[in-house]
This record gives sequence, structure tokens and C-alpha cells, in this order.
Amino acid sequence: MSDSPRRSSTLEQRAIDHVPADERHGKPWHLFTLWFASNVQITGLVNGALAVTLGLDLPWAVFSILVGNLVGGLFMAYHSVQGPKLGIPQMIQSRAQFGFYGAILPVAIVVAMYFGFALEGAVVNGHAVADWIHVPYAAGVILSNLATLAVAAVGYKLIHAVSKYLSLVSGVVFLALFVQLARHLPAHYHGTSVNAGTVLLAISIFASWQITWAPYVSDYSRYLPESTPAKSTFWWTYLGAAVGGSWVMVIGAFAAVVGGDALGDNSIGFLAHRFPAVSGLLVAALVLGGIPGSAQSPYGAFLTALSGVSPTGRAKAAPRARTLFIVAFTAVTTVFALLAGAHTMDLFQNIILILLYLLIPWTAINLTDYYLVRHGDYAVQAFFRKDGPYGRCDTGAVVIFLLTIAAEIPFINCPFYEGPVAKALGDADISWIIGLIVGALAYYLHATHRRAGVLSPTSAKTPAEPAPSSGHSDLPSGSTTSHGSA
Repeated sequence: MSDSPRRSSTLEQRAIDHVPADERHGKPWHLFTLWFASNVQITGLVNGALAVTLGLDLPWAVFSILVGNLVGGLFMAYHSVQGPKLGIPQMIQSRAQFGFYGAILPVAIVVAMYFGFALEGAVVNGHAVADWIHVPYAAGVILSNLATLAVAAVGYKLIHAVSKYLSLVSGVVFLALFVQLARHLPAHYHGTSVNAGTVLLAISIFASWQITWAPYVSDYSRYLPESTPAKSTFWWTYLGAAVGGSWVMVIGAFAAVVGGDALGDNSIGFLAHRFPAVSGLLVAALVLGGIPGSAQSPYGAFLTALSGVSPTGRAKAAPRARTLFIVAFTAVTTVFALLAGAHTMDLFQNIILILLYLLIPWTAINLTDYYLVRHGDYAVQAFFRKDGPYGRCDTGAVVIFLLTIAAEIPFINCPFYEGPVAKALGDADISWIIGLIVGALAYYLHATHRRAGVLSPTSAKTPAEPAPSSGHSDLPSGSTTSHGSA
């Protein structure tokens, strides 16, 4: 038997270590089905309804949905390109920007985000399962979380496989909903707050939906062959996420116009009643359609948490470690979902919103480093060395991260805070634009200055600058050792 994890195994054998060439597999179009399934589900529909509930009429609601998703999707698709090139999960690559220990800051934020999304998913799916098979809410939460746990524990291949089939199911269901709702749209629907501020706020919400996929995205492209064209990775990811997200959110806007308050009170029940003869099948499809996105939370939380605590990137007996983590993560999520009341969920949603504002600077810094500073050239083995060329902590990057967050604050408009600039702009929230610009520009100046000092003929070689290299030749020591039996 080979001493490396076998490519044919459905149970994922690796953790956050580099994926060598002989274990790379899959096609770029698999990214389309994954991200289509993750976006085309009930949560995306409800998110799209926000454009109407904010007060926009239908044309402006559709405009905001399209602009937000198509712009926000660019950033997550650019992150996806990093997966085949580097062969490692998304968040461990932050060590190149923040340093080995400095990267713990964004890692902690992302783990908290995963927990928040998992909790929201558990509550929504728990109610859906309870309505579907007529069991108590507690049983619905437990059953839905068990399904999520099973898929996440098996890992990468099963998440992709489930997404492939459920993308077809979701596509058919939401196409039927699109046609049915479109037939019942009123000839005229007048919004209550059609102005530039509301349009910009709505665009920000939908752009943020896509940008929050950024910490996930290369986790699901890292097993693709390194020779995979960057354009293929980008476009299949973008089409699945941005186009799929736009479509399902437009359906959500249709549903809000047709159903009004009925959609908010019981979204799945409202949709099921559009097809009374097959309402049970429709609810089943909507419940199952949420599995791919739900499974990504515990799976991604494991990879991200390990990125914060593992020097080598290798988890001893990776499947067992992943399963134990996911069981514990899901158990905590289940307990919180069972205890959560309306006030608790509002609190968690506000916490998640804060975390989203914190992710914008990370995205700006990470993409600037990859595309504008290093141009994709990284010493992959250096990600796993605490005393390696990326250093222990890049204080400059950490300071830029924090200052960028501060720069966003005056532009924020959310349920618990409205910044002075947002108020002056008619309630428009453009904090994500400010965060991207400030974070990218400040980090670019910092990184190019640092590299100029390193590369100066009079400067000594410092830990800030590794020798450029990529691919499977840059493995951490022992990274091809099997994790399935030791």
C-alpha cells in the first residue's frame, strides 16, 4: 500500500496539509455545482426578499440583487483560484500575510463566523424538518444536524458529490417556483423607500453574501490538479455562486412581492403552498437542498481551527480528528439551537453581521498579496514553519487589518449602529467598499515597501521574503505521509 492517502478513498484522509499531485482530482465544472447548490437554497431566497422588505420596488430590487451578487462574486471567485495553485485550504494561506501567529486573528474571526452560520442553519433547518415530518422542533434540529454531520465528517468528496446531485434538485424546484411566482406578480408594485441610500444598502447586503464565502472557497478547489487553468477555476466558481445567488434572490424578491408578511412568518410553508398537490415533496427538496451549505460550516470550522493551532498542518489520523471536532462542533450548535429564542437569534445575527465587517479587510489583504504583491508565487512549505520566511507575526499587516476595520465604522448601517457618513448618505452602507479600498491600498504599500527593503542590494535577506515556489515540490517535511493510520 502507498504511504500516501489513496486518491480513490471517499473518506478524506488529509487535513490542512498540502495535497500532492498524485492525489489531485476533479474537474473545474464541479465548482459550479458546489457553489450553485450552496447558493440556491432557502436562505438565499429569504436574503433576496430583503430588497423588497427594505422598501424597494421590484425593478430596483432586482437591480440591487444583480449588482451585489455579480460584484461580490468576483472576490470569492478570485479566492477560489488559489486552491489548485497552492493545494492548501484557504485560511492557512493567511500566514503569508500576517505571519504564523499573526494569522490566528483572522482565523478566530472565521471560526466564530462558521459557528454563527451553523447556528442559523440549525434553527432554520430544524423548523423545516419539524414541519416536513411532523416532529417536535428539537427532533427536527437533531435530525438535520445529524445529516450535516455525516456529510461534513466524510469530507471533501462527499460534499462535492452531494452538491452535484442536489444542485439538480434545487435547480428544478426553484425553476418551478420562479415560474409560479412570476405568474402572480402584480402589474404594479410600489416600494415604500425607493432612493439611492436604500439601493446602496441593498447592494451591500447582497455583495456581502458573496464575500462571506471567501474564507470557504479554496477549501473546495484545493484538490483540483495544479495545471487547472485559473480562468476555468474562476469562471465555474463565479457562475455557480454569483449567477446562482442572483437567480435565487430574484425569486426571493418575487416571493416577497407576492406573499408579503406570509413569507417572513414561514418561508418554507409559504413556498410549499404554491404547489399544494406536491407540497411534501417540495418541502423535502428545500430541506435537502440546504445540506451542502450547512455541511460547509463544521467542515470549514475544522480546517480553519486547525490552521490556527497546527504548526505542521498534519493532523494525526485526520479522519478521526475531523470527525471528533465536527461531532463536538455540531453538539454545541445543537444545544444553542435548542436553547435559542427570538432574542438570542437576533443577538447572534448581529454578532455575525459584525464578523462580516471584520472579514472585508482580510479579503482585501489576502487578494492584494496573492495577485498584486506575490503574483501567486509562494513557498508552500513555509506555511508550515513557525520560524520560516513568513515570520511569526507581521505587525504591519495586523495593524492595517485593525485600522481598516476602524475606517469602515463611519460608513456602517446595521440594526444596532448607523455611522455618521452612512446617515449622511441617506442610510447607504458602503463600508465594504471602503474596507476593500483602504485594506488593499494600505497593505500593498506596506508589502511593497517591505519587499523593497528585503530585495535591496544593501539589505540582508529577512524572514519577510521567501524564495518563490509553488506546487508539490514545496511540500512540508513528511507531508506525503498517510494520515489514515497514524
